[in-house]
Amino acid sequence: MHFKWMFKNTFLIHVFFLLAVLSSCKAQNNPQTKNIIVAANRTELYLPLLQAKKVGIVANQTSVIFKNTGYTHLIDSLLQRNISIQKVFSPEHGFRGTADAAEKVNNSVDVTTQLPIVSLYGKHKKPTTEDLKGIDLMIFDIQDVGVRFYTYISTLHYVMEACAENQIPLLVLDRPNPNGHYVDGPMLNPKYSSFVGKHPVPLVYGMTIGEYATMINGEKWLANQIQCDLTLIPLSNYNHNSSYHLPIRPSPNLPNDKAINLYPSLGFFEGTPINAGRGTTYQFQRYGSSSFPKTNFYYTPKPNYGSKYPKDDAKICYGVNLTNTQKLSKVSMDWLVDAYHKYPDKTAFFGKTFTIHAGDTILEYQLKNGFTAKEIEQSWQSKTQIFKKLRKKYLVY
Repeated sequence: MHFKWMFKNTFLIHVFFLLAVLSSCKAQNNPQTKNIIVAANRTELYLPLLQAKKVGIVANQTSVIFKNTGYTHLIDSLLQRNISIQKVFSPEHGFRGTADAAEKVNNSVDVTTQLPIVSLYGKHKKPTTEDLKGIDLMIFDIQDVGVRFYTYISTLHYVMEACAENQIPLLVLDRPNPNGHYVDGPMLNPKYSSFVGKHPVPLVYGMTIGEYATMINGEKWLANQIQCDLTLIPLSNYNHNSSYHLPIRPSPNLPNDKAINLYPSLGFFEGTPINAGRGTTYQFQRYGSSSFPKTNFYYTPKPNYGSKYPKDDAKICYGVNLTNTQKLSKVSMDWLVDAYHKYPDKTAFFGKTFTIHAGDTILEYQLKNGFTAKEIEQSWQSKTQIFKKLRKKYLVY
């Protein structure tokens, strides 16, 4: 049995929603549940759909089936079950998740399985008709972190669009959102849509990647308002207040739960000269600059795993240590405002990607005009409230 999101069929939507809620009812009374079952583990729901099909898979290092001890990669498990996998499609950072942010990843062949790997990054973000030739069904199974400028949801968009244009059904295996407990941050202005943020959503949207896929479909955000033949395999024992530890880092510079929680607030530094911990083992858990005034806290970025060319390479950076901050349930502007005030060359603070990370020019204007962190955070609240009403239509958990 499987549950298919057909927006023309309201009955099926309500039936699926009820079943999903029932499947997670145990978690409702225990927000710290450790019994969350990811969709990849719920093989009984999707293996029947793969029989006698030629399958393509969008996957990376997080696409695993968990065991009592350890885990196996989804692709290895499916091959063991004689599922006919034709091709693997990989997002930013590559199939094994080792490439730097923005690093070009070429097409290749997986050493373990000898399957061809098509990179969906760089100039080739969307599968072509030729890429999809001979595929009957696509699977998407990637761990997201629930932040607009984290590019896996842009890859999801393009995969859905390509599948819709080529009449290929898409199966999304859902995974928890570690930042799914809140909605906050500046809204993206469609004028500044890019691969670093495609849709008019707040920075933190509080949805699983499966829920987000249904919103892309339902809001007709794909080209020419087409819709993908989408099947969602849901999580079990999960709700948006569930605390979830990611056992595998979703990308090289998000090494732990603290970094993932701080990422929405510190990710703005990607569009500035400020170092956000890249080139250290505390990525997105500190920030600093060699141009800041001297402080008691300092560090020296050096090339390492996930950061071949860190900002302020080999220079002493003075800044702020955030490893002991409490878990956030909002996007904090405290650190961006602090960094802007400390950085001596205001004309060089805003890099070429700052606007697409922020989603609009408003944030740059606010910083330049002396808005406080609290005033900036308050400025987007009305738009996030409107989004929450839209979001509610697509929540499964």
